[in-house]
Amino acid sequence: MPSAVTPQRRAKDSVSEHQIDIDSADSSSDGTYSRSSKKARLNLNGDTSSSQRSLFPHGQLSQIDAHHGRNIAKPRTNALEFQPGSIVRVKLANFVTYTAVEFFPGSSLNMVIGPNGTGKSTLVCAICLGMGWGAKHLGRAKEVSEFVKHGCHEATIEIELQGRPQQRNPVLRCVIKRDGNPSSFYINDKPSPRKEVMDLAKSFAIQIDNLCQFLPQDKVVEFAAMTPVELLSSTQRAVAPQEMLDWHQELKVLRSNQHDLQAQNLQDLETLANLESRQRMQEADVERMREREAIKQNLEKLVLAGPIVQFRETRSKHNEMKKRRIEAQSSLEELRKEVEPSLRAVNAKQQYRDQMKQLVAERKRLIETTDKRADVYAKKVNSFQDRFQEIEAEKENEKKGSKANLSEVRRLDQVITGLKKQLEQQPIEFDVSTYNENIRAKEREVRECRGKGGELQQNRSDLDRQGVERNQRIERGRKDLENLESQAGRQYEKLVTENADTAKAWDWIQEHQGEFEKHVYGPPMLECSVKDPKYMDLVEATLGGTDFTAFTVQTSNDMSKLHQQLYNVLKLGRITIRTVLGTLENFPPPVSREQLRHYGLEGWVLDHVTGPDAILAMLCESSNLHRTGIAIQDTTPQQFEVLQNSPIPRWVTRKNFYRINRRREYGASAFSTSVSEVRPARVWTDQPVDTTAKRDLQMKVDDWTEETRSIRAQIEEIGRQLSGLKNKVADLEDEKRVLQEEKEAKQKAVNAFRAIPIRIAQHEEKLNSHNKLLATVRDRLQALDDKQDDLTLEKAQAALAYASAVETLQKAHDGMYEAELMLIEATSDFEVLSERESEVKQQLETRQREVDKIIVATTQLNTQARTLMAECQKINEGLDDATREYLSELAARMTPEDLQNEMESEKARLDLMHEGNGGVIREYEERQKKIDLLKNRLQSIEAALKEFDANIKTVRDKWEPRLDKLVKRISASFAFNMKQISCAGEVSVHKDEEYDQWAIQIQVKFRENEPLTVLDSHRQSGGERAVSTIFYLMSLQSLTRSPFRVVDEINQGMDPRNERLVHARMVSIATGNDEQQYHAEDEDDDTDHEDNSSRHRSMGGGSQYFLITPKLLHGLRYKRGMRVLCIASGEYMPEDHTRVDFRGCLESKRKMMVTAR
Repeated sequence: MPSAVTPQRRAKDSVSEHQIDIDSADSSSDGTYSRSSKKARLNLNGDTSSSQRSLFPHGQLSQIDAHHGRNIAKPRTNALEFQPGSIVRVKLANFVTYTAVEFFPGSSLNMVIGPNGTGKSTLVCAICLGMGWGAKHLGRAKEVSEFVKHGCHEATIEIELQGRPQQRNPVLRCVIKRDGNPSSFYINDKPSPRKEVMDLAKSFAIQIDNLCQFLPQDKVVEFAAMTPVELLSSTQRAVAPQEMLDWHQELKVLRSNQHDLQAQNLQDLETLANLESRQRMQEADVERMREREAIKQNLEKLVLAGPIVQFRETRSKHNEMKKRRIEAQSSLEELRKEVEPSLRAVNAKQQYRDQMKQLVAERKRLIETTDKRADVYAKKVNSFQDRFQEIEAEKENEKKGSKANLSEVRRLDQVITGLKKQLEQQPIEFDVSTYNENIRAKEREVRECRGKGGELQQNRSDLDRQGVERNQRIERGRKDLENLESQAGRQYEKLVTENADTAKAWDWIQEHQGEFEKHVYGPPMLECSVKDPKYMDLVEATLGGTDFTAFTVQTSNDMSKLHQQLYNVLKLGRITIRTVLGTLENFPPPVSREQLRHYGLEGWVLDHVTGPDAILAMLCESSNLHRTGIAIQDTTPQQFEVLQNSPIPRWVTRKNFYRINRRREYGASAFSTSVSEVRPARVWTDQPVDTTAKRDLQMKVDDWTEETRSIRAQIEEIGRQLSGLKNKVADLEDEKRVLQEEKEAKQKAVNAFRAIPIRIAQHEEKLNSHNKLLATVRDRLQALDDKQDDLTLEKAQAALAYASAVETLQKAHDGMYEAELMLIEATSDFEVLSERESEVKQQLETRQREVDKIIVATTQLNTQARTLMAECQKINEGLDDATREYLSELAARMTPEDLQNEMESEKARLDLMHEGNGGVIREYEERQKKIDLLKNRLQSIEAALKEFDANIKTVRDKWEPRLDKLVKRISASFAFNMKQISCAGEVSVHKDEEYDQWAIQIQVKFRENEPLTVLDSHRQSGGERAVSTIFYLMSLQSLTRSPFRVVDEINQGMDPRNERLVHARMVSIATGNDEQQYHAEDEDDDTDHEDNSSRHRSMGGGSQYFLITPKLLHGLRYKRGMRVLCIASGEYMPEDHTRVDFRGCLESKRKMMVTAR
């Protein structure tokens, strides 16, 4: 149990850091090197203020010699003690928790100690970011801008590195802006890009991205999870020269390429064996296919010879047929000469008959022409009759039209007479301007009335709004009166006072509760209460400020909708909304009630709070009410010890609220306890009714009620005035309408009188037109009579022409009958002669048919021969001379029948052989080509593999011995370190056929009777792994190429014994007081012994070392050469910080030690 209660929190601007320098340097000057926004001790330019104290100041950094108790102002150890690239100075401004601070680390071991949250890891972050590496190497914030102190716009990191001999110390400065997330870098106050800064750091072998050199707090788990392969890579980067890294990478690349080539070689060998096997299996088929191919080629030649043989045969037949044609034509000519006289008489009679046929045809055509002409005349005569009827109809229409015109003339005379009488009468008198003026006057009166009505309406609207506002005030006042009488009302008044925006939001939610998917619950200070008043203080102590005012929603959609309304629409701030998707059953207590009573606790905080389950689940999720124990009695020291190791992380008693914070990455034993004081409840309290507030509120309600009555009376009076104005407007509108109607009637009468002369002129014009039509009727009737006379004469002439045409037609019929009789006589004579000469004609026809048949056959053979000749020429064009000669010989000795027989014989042989795969020969030949190519490629691969073997052996012979020697030195140091704590250890290289699988293998033994076992998360405990890890890192200290190393809280999870032993070993190694270890490391390395010895002498045990830890045990060993940086800052700084005097404490301790001697 802690010996004191944690003090009240203060702002994080409070910073106090103490650097205890344990070395041989003596100095008596005081100095302060840190400031805050409240009490500045030193500005960023190094100017000291007038009040410099060596006490434990608010926001100051002092350095105290551990042996002499003296403050050391701006300690500057001899530059020769610092390795080039070591950190000489770190200066921060507005960075994370610091307003302004400046660190002066030592050249060897630097222990940075202080409570959690004071800013130890902030120093680690500053080193990483200030040298150009990103936030991802810290495992904390994602953006660099998040490292700017809250409320500031930019942060500054300034790091001074030890320069090389005869060179000035480079100063790196990084400026981080909060807005836009940019970072700017400077080298010796000269703007430089980030890459140039990182290149400068890397030139000193600084490897921030190597966990063996730089192990921040949030990367400890990542380091512990490193595989042996990754550990080998990080180890080489930390302690091996670059050429070893290059050799290892080259071996991995060579082995990878060799594997690829071996895989290709194996694949090619398998492919070659497969191809050769398939080649052997197809040899018989290929021979058979080749024989079959020869038969096919011979058959193709026979097919090519076919047209040539047929051409020779056809040409022979054509010559023979030409001889037969000549003979048949000679025989036909002789027969014709014999029968010529008889045929001549028959031909003469035939010509006479043909002439008669022609005469009959001409007579028939004449009849047809005459008949058509007669029809034309007959139709013409008939058409005259139709035209006579049309003229009669026109005459009748003219007579009817004259009667209608006469009636219209009489009507127009009457109309004109009436209009003239109207024109003689005087028109009515009409003054348009008078009527218009009267109408406008009425309109003005209407507008004035409506204007007055609008003003009255606006006044009534204003009074209505005032009335609604007064009623709302009355309603709220009465509600407030009711609230003053109720507990819920008093809680609501507290909410208004505490957070007005939350109260407004709750009012809106109550009015729109039905718009959400599920019920939205209000703040717990309204919805919940404490069952027993004596537990009010205890329950409220476990809750945060926003827990009392948070809204609880039960769906994601309700969360989005409420967020949109409150923040974007209502523009409210200071609103807390929480989503609970589960139920209260999802939050079981960590132990049973029997176990809880065993620990001295009465119950859980959740048991003493009543309210909706959703709100209780929200409070369990945010404040762990289900896991927080409660008891009225204080916790005894024995109970506190038991509870520290129990599953209960929090409990509250009458005076204090206890919280156990565990660090899982460091094991179950790594935890810290915070204790806060229980204060009186301020939310869930019972208070009496404020009578003064009630009386004032009642008076306001009465005043508002009286104002409401007055407003109602004014509204009624305005209503009566509006009613009178409305009636007056209606009367004015009626009068205006009457005036407009009278005006329109008189205007219409005047317009009609003015139009009478125009109407008279129009009717007179129509009368003259009808009179003219009546005057021309007789002329049109006479013209129609004359037209009838002309048609009568034309009809008579057409009748005469029709009679003449009929007579001509009669004569044509007579001539045709005569010609037909003559044709009958000629046909009879011709038929008699034809019968006598039929035998002669039959002979001639028979001979002629024979000649025609021979001619047709000759023509066909000629055409066939030409076609075959063209086909033969086409065949010859694509053949070589040998084939052409072969085909010529074949055609000369074969007939078409012989050729057909030969082709059938070859086809029979071809049918007897199985056809098989048509592309088997092509596949066989292509496969053979692939086989040849594969054999050539395999020879090339074999040569390349031999070259790879040689290259790998060359590189491995250079890399492996140096790696074995390096790991041997690490193993010797690691074994020595483990031996100092009565344990054993060994480091070796796991060698694999694959160079990317080579790994560091750490074996440890923590008990006397057990063998060395590989270090992993299954065999060793968390503390044992932590000890092994720190000893491994310490084994690299004297070998590291890096100028400094950082380890943050690696001692978490160790038991006190191991932590003391580890601390002693670390101090011995880092301060160069471990000669035995160095001899053990160097005994097998004669070549580098002199170099290592000088290195140990000059640098005191290796590179600069930073160890960050939140706690240290009492009675630890310290040696000269190490420096302790004590950081005390943050919200737990006491108000009167000057009462703590480190220098006085050390001086008292020194005196006590002197007296004891």
